[in-house]
Amino acid sequence: MTPPVFLVDTAILAADRIRLDGPEGRHAASVRRIREGETVDLSDGLGLRVRCVVEEVVGKDALLCRVSEHLDEPEPNPRITVVQALPKRDRGELAVEMMTEAGVDVVVPWEAERCVTRWKGDRGAKALAKWRAAAREAGKQARRARIPEVTEPVDRKGAAALLAEADLAVVLHEDGAERLAELPLPEPMNTGGVVLVVGPEGGISDSELRAFDETGAVRALLGPSVLRTSTAGVAALAVLQARTGRW
Repeated sequence: MTPPVFLVDTAILAADRIRLDGPEGRHAASVRRIREGETVDLSDGLGLRVRCVVEEVVGKDALLCRVSEHLDEPEPNPRITVVQALPKRDRGELAVEMMTEAGVDVVVPWEAERCVTRWKGDRGAKALAKWRAAAREAGKQARRARIPEVTEPVDRKGAAALLAEADLAVVLHEDGAERLAELPLPEPMNTGGVVLVVGPEGGISDSELRAFDETGAVRALLGPSVLRTSTAGVAALAVLQARTGRW
């Protein structure tokens, strides 16, 4: 079994011995009940992973760790970005959690025209913080050294701009002429990577579809059934991970 992952600042990882304290140390010592002699991974969430052996448990909120190995994980290729329409209630956090476990690199909240949920003022800030917390916790659960970026929300124009810059731009849509599993992949993939749009429960509006079509994005069918917006992204990610050779 791979060691549990705890997130720390990058500067801390340069030392030969590291004190893991604060919320992560408390979680390790009190919740996970890590003990002397066990192996843990400390990561900055940006690709650097340090494997350590626990030398001492300090009270209920800290570990003293001896570094045994440095592992610098390269950026994945291609980079996969999911533009996720805002679901109702806590389904957005569920979507982020599942997509993080499936290996998404960037999640872009999208305020689509037919979204019931709206992020305004303090409510929007709190919702974004919850999405980022979900990515962080799911990344640790999945033993990832790279935690997905959750960006500021975008509108139609912002989503279209991301599609225009992609090497492969895909809009999941039930009227798609091609299946995602059979979509030709460009070679080579460059810095634009893959950008995938997941629409809201009410569907993508005609004006949004036209804007996305103008970028050269391909409308693709995921499968014969219609999935919720909170689950379509993780299903599509699984297909793309296998198609691109990342899995």
